[in-house]
Amino acid sequence: MTSPHIPLLLDCDTGIDDAIALTYLASRPEVELAGIVSTAGNVTTEHVLGNNLALADMLGLDVPVARGADGPLAQELMTAEDTHGPTGMGHAQLPATTRTADPRSGAQLWVDAARAHPGELVGLVLGPHTNLALGLEIEPELPRLLSRLHIMGGAINHRGNTLPTTEWNIAVDPEAAQRVLAAFASAPRRPVLAPLDATESVRFTQETLDALRAISDHPVITALAEALRWYFEFHEADGFGWMAHVHDPLVAAHALVPELARTTPLAVDVELEGTLTRGQTVGDWLGRWNREPNVDVMTEVDADCFVAHLLAVLRARFGA
Repeated sequence: MTSPHIPLLLDCDTGIDDAIALTYLASRPEVELAGIVSTAGNVTTEHVLGNNLALADMLGLDVPVARGADGPLAQELMTAEDTHGPTGMGHAQLPATTRTADPRSGAQLWVDAARAHPGELVGLVLGPHTNLALGLEIEPELPRLLSRLHIMGGAINHRGNTLPTTEWNIAVDPEAAQRVLAAFASAPRRPVLAPLDATESVRFTQETLDALRAISDHPVITALAEALRWYFEFHEADGFGWMAHVHDPLVAAHALVPELARTTPLAVDVELEGTLTRGQTVGDWLGRWNREPNVDVMTEVDADCFVAHLLAVLRARFGA
């Protein structure tokens, strides 16, 4: 028996871990990618779009790849070349591509994909929420048109990775994240939010990197390994040792294999005004706001099982 196809839209700021997530999704036969939205974040929109176009070519994906907005809704764009390298792919050099972007905006691609798959489309936001927030302006019914929404973002009971209390994807565009969480509070199914509390339980070690390289000499595997080498160097310079926290692939995998992590309903909002805490995701564990939960927060991860699963999927696609 063949698995039913799952229409899925990926919104990402590619980015090393975004590239791994995209490769994972392209390697799952049941996933029908409805499109890729390129969002400014880890690097500029121009570099994100270039990475997504090149990876789509390398992976043989015949899907629309859209250019998103060039910056956040209400603040200047900040990027993370120190974390992801000058073009977002670390030490990897992606091949040149003649492929061109879809003429639609990232926001319009969200809307068109949701309308084409009403009640079926799974949305993944692995970067800032800018283009989904803009999509809501075009089509306020997006929360009811999507089947599910999975988000990598925030830090609930965890230190930040941008400022002391803020996670990168939310901090790049807090207004967009706040608008999305508010809009999807009325969705038939709560979004799944994967904060740093959960994603930083996943650690790639040298053993993981060696296992990845051992899969094959396929250009995609080589590119991911070279990108990860930069990621390891960044984490070592940042005081974590020779390893890497790999966030986005966990969110992609959990959307397809929910057994990889547990979730807990929670009311979550984004701080927009704090002088020290702008961009912080705040979870109301004690119910002080008297609000219904608006997300299912990822709380427990089987990290070893996830890493084994990811390598197995890539091995099945790219192994000799």
